Amino acid sequence: MTFSICVREEYVDSDGDDQTRFGVAVTTRLPGVGALCPFASEDGAVATQSYTNVELGRKGLDYLADGLAVDDALQALLNADDEREKRQLHGLGRESTFAFSGEECRDWYGHYEGENVTVAGNLLASESVVEATAAAYEGSDRGEPLAKRLIDALAAGDAEGGDRREDLPVQSAALVVASTENQEFEPYYNDLRVDATETPMRELRETFHEARRGYELALDKYTAGDE
Repeated sequence: MTFSICVREEYVDSDGDDQTRFGVAVTTRLPGVGALCPFASEDGAVATQSYTNVELGRKGLDYLADGLAVDDALQALLNADDEREKRQLHGLGRESTFAFSGEECRDWYGHYEGENVTVAGNLLASESVVEATAAAYEGSDRGEPLAKRLIDALAAGDAEGGDRREDLPVQSAALVVASTENQEFEPYYNDLRVDATETPMRELRETFHEARRGYELALDKYTAGDE
């Protein structure tokens, strides 16, 4: 699995209450990455990749829901995984971050850990893929939806060369955003997947724009009282 980004953002909702949102996005030169790598809930965001162990993501969110800090939760899962040196695992909880790249991951591999963002990748063209992904997110306009900014971050990494396996044309991309805010109409564009295509960044962006348009149309219709 190629490269992914996890983020945490604090914000104030329309009622003036403090909220936290989490997001994770990923792209790879294999189909169906959305079913395997990205996990997010109101408690945190986790990405599992490189000889992917899906249970690391699922159980990671379960542990966060039980109140464990993300570093304790994910390190405990890795400690119980005999193949941990083949894994990459990273993410954020309410107060902490975590990033791990096992020594048996395939070059180029590595990760970045910031205050509110983690990025990891393997089988990449170079370290600049991870650096560009993180920089694009950290410089993004918080006035835009997080889903859009996650796509922009992936696109920046892809422009630096992304996954180096150019002999594998069938690719995929996905994103998930979750929040502590209880919204009557959850935005449709916060959980998107492009499962098999040669142009994952373009198609994920197009899917986002259509999902956002559909959400705004539905919001206008149903908040006006139409049945």
